Amino acid sequence: MAALKYAGLEDTDSEEELPPGWEERTTKDGWVYYANHLEEKTQWEHPKSGKRKRVAGDLPYGWEQETDENGQVYFVDHINKRTTYLDPRLAFTVEDNPVKPTTRQKYDGNSTAMEILQGRDLSGKVVIITGANSGIGFETAKSLALHGACVILACRSVARGNDAVQRILGEWHKAKVEAMTLDLASLQSVQHFAEAFKSKNLPLHILICNAAVFGAPWSLTEDGLESTFQVNHLGHFYLVQLLEDVLRQSSPARVVVVSSESHRFTEIKDSSGKLDFSLLSPSKKEYWAMLAYNRSKLCNILFSNELNRRLSPHGVTSNSVHPGNMIYSSIHRNWWVYTLLFTLARPFTKSMVSVAGEEPLQVFREARTRWVHQAPSPGSYSSPMLSLLPEESLHRFFQDPEIQRR
Repeated sequence: MAALKYAGLEDTDSEEELPPGWEERTTKDGWVYYANHLEEKTQWEHPKSGKRKRVAGDLPYGWEQETDENGQVYFVDHINKRTTYLDPRLAFTVEDNPVKPTTRQKYDGNSTAMEILQGRDLSGKVVIITGANSGIGFETAKSLALHGACVILACRSVARGNDAVQRILGEWHKAKVEAMTLDLASLQSVQHFAEAFKSKNLPLHILICNAAVFGAPWSLTEDGLESTFQVNHLGHFYLVQLLEDVLRQSSPARVVVVSSESHRFTEIKDSSGKLDFSLLSPSKKEYWAMLAYNRSKLCNILFSNELNRRLSPHGVTSNSVHPGNMIYSSIHRNWWVYTLLFTLARPFTKSMVSVAGEEPLQVFREARTRWVHQAPSPGSYSSPMLSLLPEESLHRFFQDPEIQRR
């Protein structure tokens, strides 16, 4: 105690509290060191505990690390428009040789994309997200871009796509984001998009098939197909085929197909039990918007399962995901009744940032999972994410490889 008193270390109450005249700092690569302003010297060990430490994880959302003209590291808080030489992660330091946690990080239906991506550096990764100018697609694109990924927003409207790019750049000016034209209702547009992307000579590590229409009135695309079926399924199917070679060359790579729990409430067989592909693109007389949407979502899952079977040996995996029920996004815009229903359900469903967490979660799953359903969460929504359940929980089509191949 006499030695501590002589050194001026007795006045503090905690082993971790610094004595007067000392300051805690960090290096550019995250190591903690201590500056003694009274003696004008620095050291790696804590002046009381003698421990060496480093900061844990990435900087909080909205923060960026810079270096001043003297080579000293400082930190910029873009959200609150301020700078500081104090590392915001100093409250979460770990010892030099930390014990690895024994439990795996768990996520639930309320986990946001930013929480799931926390600590991940996606620098060098290239991502394409369809329908990324609004809703789930935009939140996913923003989250991936803010973690360093190069994100291409594949949008039908160039103006809305560029507006989304500017909103992301407004949060982080160094984000690598770009909007490109993609109209899934035109197979020619899909082909032009794929050719334009390939001309950039970029890899493709993540392809998220997110765009969809819901409750749309019957119409035919320029290719002569019912629009819901083509936009929700066939356009994405064609896009993946055109980019398959790039995905293989970029392995490990992943395709995420956004589907829906409503796939269960449909059939693609006729009265005799045989597959009837004419049901996928029905005539106006036989068209029902909700049923068309359900069938397209069923096709999404069958496609994702078969795609995984074919490409996983080549380092490309595929997952399908149900983001949540009746999420308040622009998908209900086609009919005022749907808008009313979604508005009434809004207080009881997931927020958009939580919904967007589903897509990054599937991107980083360590193993492929099958499309299954959890029990509804009280006060939340049904089937929040993928999990493993018995085979009888699955739509019977998923147990028929021949249907998936066709």
